[in-house]
Amino acid sequence: MRPVILAGLLALTACGQTPEGTPTISFLQSYRDTSVPIGSKADLDTERYLGLWYEIARFPVPFEAGCVGVTAEYDLIEPGLISVLNTCRTPDGSVRTAIEGQAEIVGPGRLEVSFANVPFVRGDYWVLWVDDGYRTAVVGAPNGRSGWILNRDPTISADRLAAAREVLDFNGYDLNQLEMVPQDVNLPVGQ
Repeated sequence: MRPVILAGLLALTACGQTPEGTPTISFLQSYRDTSVPIGSKADLDTERYLGLWYEIARFPVPFEAGCVGVTAEYDLIEPGLISVLNTCRTPDGSVRTAIEGQAEIVGPGRLEVSFANVPFVRGDYWVLWVDDGYRTAVVGAPNGRSGWILNRDPTISADRLAAAREVLDFNGYDLNQLEMVPQDVNLPVGQ
């Protein structure tokens, strides 16, 4: 547990300061009832999961405070190892922060992520659900300190958003804490 807290604090330092007026968010906060069993997608097709994802919704984490137009991009380095590029933007579409890392596949639908600016620390990244077309994904962590709804496009249909929210709820997440992430920033197509 301590490594995840340290990772978050170091990631916050690596990504910059929280914008003025943004509420303080604690890495100690859990957004899920950890007595509820959590499960990852046992048949995750890593090849189909690779590529660009738009962050549609998230549970608040300090290193993303004030971020809009957030994207995550995954690429295969070698079997079992994936590159990660998380990009946070300002409302005008310019990049505020970007952080590169790697994700090691440690089990079915389970990855451990580490970032270059945060040495010796790894965080759980569990893919809880992906729709059949690999257009929408739900990601979480057993400790409940993070969770995201990702989509291949910057907009998401109401039915896929509802399905993603149901997955979070089923895995014990408090949907009242989930915040939508504005994606209507000035982004070049495919960025």
